[in-house]
Amino acid sequence: MELRHLRYFQAVAQEGSFTRAAARLHIAQPPLSRQIRQLEDELGVTLIERGSRALKLTEAGRFLLEQSLQLTARLDEIVQGTRRLGRHERGWFGIGFVPSTLYGFVPELIRRLREADPRIEVGLAEMTTLPQLEALKAGRIDVGIGRILLDDPAIERRVLMAEPLVAALPLRHPLARRRRLGIAELAAQPFVLYPARPRPNYADHVLGLFRAAGHTPRVVQEANELQTAIGLVAAGLGVTVVPASVHRLHRADIAHVPIDADTFVSPVILSYRKDDHSPFLADAIALAVQLANAEAAGVKQATASLSDT
Repeated sequence: MELRHLRYFQAVAQEGSFTRAAARLHIAQPPLSRQIRQLEDELGVTLIERGSRALKLTEAGRFLLEQSLQLTARLDEIVQGTRRLGRHERGWFGIGFVPSTLYGFVPELIRRLREADPRIEVGLAEMTTLPQLEALKAGRIDVGIGRILLDDPAIERRVLMAEPLVAALPLRHPLARRRRLGIAELAAQPFVLYPARPRPNYADHVLGLFRAAGHTPRVVQEANELQTAIGLVAAGLGVTVVPASVHRLHRADIAHVPIDADTFVSPVILSYRKDDHSPFLADAIALAVQLANAEAAGVKQATASLSDT
């Protein structure tokens, strides 16, 4: 399938007529009809019902129109952005991040970087730590914000903060009203582990913390997303361990209880290419350090207040 096939199909579907679509595309009608036939033959489905009445899309045709419009709109954005960069109208700065960091200082970091320089376009990509390193080396992003330390000679890493971990339990769980939970108590509960893949990831970090304390959690369910894991906890499948900032979700069906172990922390790590000396990157690192320090103080206070409730 070629892009022109999608453009031709979109024109026919939007105009409701081969004649009007041909005029819009500045081509003759017979070649346009052949292009649509080729698209249908390649897909193995009928996209347009042809008859004496007005042109009508099939169910497959309606689906392809909706999805392809999103695809070509995104492609148009990419083309325009590429042209701007090629004409040196704007620079590009890519940020990769793990979802759990969005409950802390990272949204403020993104907001301020986007406002910092109108000549720099800040792009965002949700990805776990291992894909971040690959994207950094390939130049697809300029910084990665993750939670596990992975060694790579081409990548510089900076631990911005060590965020306390807390237990997430169903609100009516017998341990939900405790001020603090011991590691042994937590390990004895059915455990929801996330993310399931790709590995290594935050799940391996949590399992490592339990092993270092001499315990192995009883994993009964795995989830790929933090929100899914929390939903499974709320449904009563088990308990899990989340960064303390996640309590800002204020879910009415979840209790967050501090863990009675100073070792149960999750680092927030900034990664970037060692050979990148751009001024914007230097400013981004300085801002990330500033915001992380403020966040660390706030999380410490918030975690203490959880113990008091």
